[in-house]
Amino acid sequence: MGCWFSKKSKRKSPEKEPPTTVEETTNSSSNANNVALSSSATEDPPKQYSWDKRDKVDPKDFMLTGLKDVTVGRLPGKLNGQQFVIQDCEGCNIFVFDHSATITIDDCTNCRVVLGPVKGSVFFRDCKDIKCVVACQQFRTRDCKKMEVFLCCATQPIIESSTGMKFGCYQYYYPELAFHFKDAGLSIFNNNWSNVHDFTPVSGETNWSLLPEDTAVLDHVPSPDLESEFKSVRVSAEASRSIVPLTKGGRRKDSEESCLFVFFAGDYTTANARKLIDEAIGRGFVLIQTKEVTMRPEDVSRVFQNNAEGLTEWITKGPVTALELNGEGVVEACKGIASEMFSAAKVFVSDSKSTSSRDVDNFFNFADMQMGL
Repeated sequence: MGCWFSKKSKRKSPEKEPPTTVEETTNSSSNANNVALSSSATEDPPKQYSWDKRDKVDPKDFMLTGLKDVTVGRLPGKLNGQQFVIQDCEGCNIFVFDHSATITIDDCTNCRVVLGPVKGSVFFRDCKDIKCVVACQQFRTRDCKKMEVFLCCATQPIIESSTGMKFGCYQYYYPELAFHFKDAGLSIFNNNWSNVHDFTPVSGETNWSLLPEDTAVLDHVPSPDLESEFKSVRVSAEASRSIVPLTKGGRRKDSEESCLFVFFAGDYTTANARKLIDEAIGRGFVLIQTKEVTMRPEDVSRVFQNNAEGLTEWITKGPVTALELNGEGVVEACKGIASEMFSAAKVFVSDSKSTSSRDVDNFFNFADMQMGL
């Protein structure tokens, strides 16, 4: 408080004042201190920042640990993009019906797991006899045995020191799932589920394989039982309802004829792509792969070559969505579908059977390079 009294007033008194006594000085100082304390007591409270107002996070709300033979997980809205940890669980049915930042699963045995979209990585370590449905940006396992994974992965899945790994295409639905994909920043069209990289291959052995095409997800990862807290979540694993399109992936194609069908950005691009898939499958054709990527003007001429004229302006409106459809007569069928159903949208369709394979290779090789695959 010394600064309150360090300087004497420079104002001149109109009359000469008598000298101040020690007692008066003491009383004056006491009064001044009281005034200062009173002023301090009425000051505004410290400023609050946004991080001071956040709800306190209990780490226990974001982990499942040491559980056995129970049905557990999180309902929509419980994680909201936070990290999540699952560890030391045995014989459990685990349902995470929400989007998250990252998820690690350690030392789990004989569990069925459903994970909502994960913005970053999903990492299984030291797990065995796991059956799971996973959507993520990155997927990795280490020291795992006997896993069946129905996967949607934006990048190349990686296994390390893992054996008996089987992969199938993601097929799942619950009402909030489309919004969770968006919140996690994942595209339903970027799924590299069958493009697995084995970081520690063993000569003469195969550590991973693809599940049969007719594998039913719910036979391996059942819906929540009617006694659990998740009974109100309406789940489906039918291919026609799956948020992520069911693709053939790296399996052998049934026909030598494929067609490239590209939708340029518009108000109904996703809906149109889904409509095309339904129509094509209904006619007996097969969806091999899909991609959603951004393109630059120089990419257009390299990918579409002689058909690039007039397409450059459309790539400025947003990413393009491409599909490879396969089957005898698919090129002519797709040209007819484009004319009948998508005349109001900007699309590219392979012009002939003789050039369609080149179209497919040009686009998906470009997309893989763009995505670092």
